[in-house]
Amino acid sequence: MSPLEAQPATEAAPLTQMQRITNTFAAPSKTFEDIKRGNKSWWLPLIIMALSGYLLFAAVSQKIGLQQVVDNQIRMSPKSEERLAQLTPEQRAANNKIAVGITEGAFIGGPLIGLIGVAVLSLVILGTINFIFGGKAKYSEIFAVYYYAYLPSLFKVILGVVVIYAGITPESFNIKNFAPTNLGAFLDPVDTNKALYALATSLDAITIWFLVLLSIGIATVAGVKRSSGYITVFGWWGIVVLVSVAWAAFFG
Repeated sequence: MSPLEAQPATEAAPLTQMQRITNTFAAPSKTFEDIKRGNKSWWLPLIIMALSGYLLFAAVSQKIGLQQVVDNQIRMSPKSEERLAQLTPEQRAANNKIAVGITEGAFIGGPLIGLIGVAVLSLVILGTINFIFGGKAKYSEIFAVYYYAYLPSLFKVILGVVVIYAGITPESFNIKNFAPTNLGAFLDPVDTNKALYALATSLDAITIWFLVLLSIGIATVAGVKRSSGYITVFGWWGIVVLVSVAWAAFFG
């Protein structure tokens, strides 16, 4: 055996976080392969998504107003309007103050809330891909994959901000569906059947993009077929959609 043949193959140089972010859009497999090699830093995607959330918060606060956001959500839910109508003026005022505070808190605490959500969802995905499909993924790998896969939501936020500053009437703004990236954005949330509206809102282009990236990513780090990744991710997403549609049908 020659000296050249005896030398081990040179490992690919690790990507920087910025390179992983760029490749998430241009060549996602490179990003996820890099994570599999042990390069699992995810703080830059977290910062980017946090900043985009605060950008949306600023736009909503300036052009819509948090009180209007709360009023719109109540108006879009006849059952909520009915419940509020049964309260005394003092109770309605107290309820309104709490609702505005929760809305503001959700914006301010968005990064922390997201961090907790990713932590829980990563555990669910880890259990599914490893125990059902025989994968060998690590929790930290799934966690990192999730944050990089979620980066396309940046485009939804930017589109939402553009829509807000383009002159959308505050009374028609829906914080739960702030950008026209799904079929529900083109339906009236008040007059449309609640279950149908929930289903139409779930069929979101950015969400599908995220789900595809997440499927590829977890299959890569787990060392399983991509079909296993797609079944895992879209299977859980399908369950969530069914639950949300059923909830809207009975309680919307």
